[in-house]
Amino acid sequence: MFESNTITASTADQNGAVPGEPVKKDENSRRGNWGNQIEFVLTSVGYAVGLGNVWRFPYLCYRNGGGAFMLPYFIMLVFCGIPLFFLELSFGQFASLGCLGVWKISPMFKGVGYGMMVVSTYIGIYYNVVICIAFYYFFMSMTNLLPWTYCNNPWNTPDCSGVVGSGAQLNGSLVNVTSNLIAGASEMVNRTKRTSPSEEYWKHYVLNISDDIGNFGEVRLPILGCLAVSWCVVFLCLIRGVKSSGKVVYFTATFPYVVLTILFIRGITLDGAINGIKYYLTPQWQKVLDAKVWGDAASQIFYSLGCAWGGLITMASYNKFHNNCFRDSIIISITNCATSVYAGFVIFSILGFMAHHLNVPVSEVADHGPGLAFVAYPEALTLLPISPLWSLLFFFMLILLGLGTQFCLLETLVTAIVDEIGTDWIIRNKTIITLSVAVLGFLLGVPLTTRAGIYWLLLMDNYAASFSLVIISCIMCICIMYVYGHRNYFKDVEMMLGFPPPLFFKVCWRFISPVIISFILIFTVIQYKPITYNDYIYPRWSLAIGFAMALSSVICIPIYALYKISRSPGATFRERLKFACQAHPKWGPALQEHRTGRYAPMASEDTVEARPLKEKEEQKEEQKEVEKERKEEISLTIQGSNGSTNTHNNPNPSA
Repeated sequence: MFESNTITASTADQNGAVPGEPVKKDENSRRGNWGNQIEFVLTSVGYAVGLGNVWRFPYLCYRNGGGAFMLPYFIMLVFCGIPLFFLELSFGQFASLGCLGVWKISPMFKGVGYGMMVVSTYIGIYYNVVICIAFYYFFMSMTNLLPWTYCNNPWNTPDCSGVVGSGAQLNGSLVNVTSNLIAGASEMVNRTKRTSPSEEYWKHYVLNISDDIGNFGEVRLPILGCLAVSWCVVFLCLIRGVKSSGKVVYFTATFPYVVLTILFIRGITLDGAINGIKYYLTPQWQKVLDAKVWGDAASQIFYSLGCAWGGLITMASYNKFHNNCFRDSIIISITNCATSVYAGFVIFSILGFMAHHLNVPVSEVADHGPGLAFVAYPEALTLLPISPLWSLLFFFMLILLGLGTQFCLLETLVTAIVDEIGTDWIIRNKTIITLSVAVLGFLLGVPLTTRAGIYWLLLMDNYAASFSLVIISCIMCICIMYVYGHRNYFKDVEMMLGFPPPLFFKVCWRFISPVIISFILIFTVIQYKPITYNDYIYPRWSLAIGFAMALSSVICIPIYALYKISRSPGATFRERLKFACQAHPKWGPALQEHRTGRYAPMASEDTVEARPLKEKEEQKEEQKEVEKERKEEISLTIQGSNGSTNTHNNPNPSA
């Protein structure tokens, strides 16, 4: 299996090599590979570690029993997260194809790939809007005094009460801000009704939020400008595909950990930080018996690792064929979960400090989602000396975390399009496809920058990638393990890695992980509650749109299956169904030198369809050659004998 290091381009024309030049074995010169394995690992870490690690996991942890939540969380990681992660990585790496092309494994299920594309499209649209808001806050932090520190601004209401007093009490210097902390805190405690300046800055200035999801109002031009900046950054980082993004991730995937560490060191040195961390971790063991806690743990593992988005398959497709993706899946999955736990210490140390100053329980300042990132945490930062510096670091970290995920979302869509069309022109002009997808994503994101944009953003976040991901992932497991066949897939993995999947992963892929995925789906349905935003209740028509978005990805699966069955040959439905489920003749490793064993007869894609006829012709030629050789042998034998005329003239070649 492991052959020499080079092959001539004459035997690798299908790989896009220049004729006459030697190319490296195991290198897909037509499609491209990662520069090295570190780039793949960092990109996958950046993809899996996103905003949810910072604004969702810590909240789930303290809500579901603190330290006790870690038990079901890590159990779900072992039995569901890592196995599914390894399954998707090995799936994409074996075929070296994106989320559409890999379904040559069973063409009837190609709708699963289209479903993944739909999900990635929705997430890519609204995720970049969140990044652009982080950009906006980052730019607004470049000042001596954070604009959400005090209440005497045009957008503030009479209910606003800041932790550092009113703007009239301040002359703008950081010394005065620090000296007024205690006075401001006392004022806030004495107020019976309070909205924080950070909340009013978020609602009335940044968003200028409307009163209804249907009331779009005008576009918020500062947010629109930041959205353009965000898409430009994403495009420029992907301008050469994985060759350019692989270099960018050295910074975008590692620097957030530097920022987290800086904020952690700063946080634990603050008064009250220990109370926040205790609130975050104090185990409530009785909650371990609650099914809801296990459901939250399974859902968080599933969603945070990015399973069923198509991104893992796409990123792994640029690996070299013999890369050890088993090792990578364990490293990346554990890094993702460890980052979530670490981020919880950072978040709750700061929130504990804030609760200490306000003399309120930590639960009253804890939040999740946009409320944590753009309201609670920014308000806590105003309590710190040199608060603009900490604000810059925090929002820069959010930007980098978001970009790491956004890179993979865009690359997933571009790779699927390029692999599906597959012409030389589109491969050479992949940059044009990347630009087109980026421009389209920007235009589709414009409605989310209106005054009603936050309503639509949360609607997409709650419905576009919810139960649909669970269904897609479950069908993917069923297809690979039971339609294609678990024995076939285990042999494929062994052929690729040099060793079979460990027994634990075989059992998880076939039984345990599908059961856990089904549990997540049931839990999601039972736990369903109509979405709300603060006190705003979404109208029914908007919820219908949300369900339509969720179903739009799932509906691709049966629609394409019916289409494929109808186009398949066969006299009966059963015959057409059987043919549609069979692996395509072109399924297997992308490069000819890897198509060994049972894939050897299908090495050349150009001759796959003509091979049966060609084999028959070759067999006839071989038979003729054998007959000819036998006749020649008989003639030579006769000539060497005593010259018997009767024997020489015997027409029977077998005589």
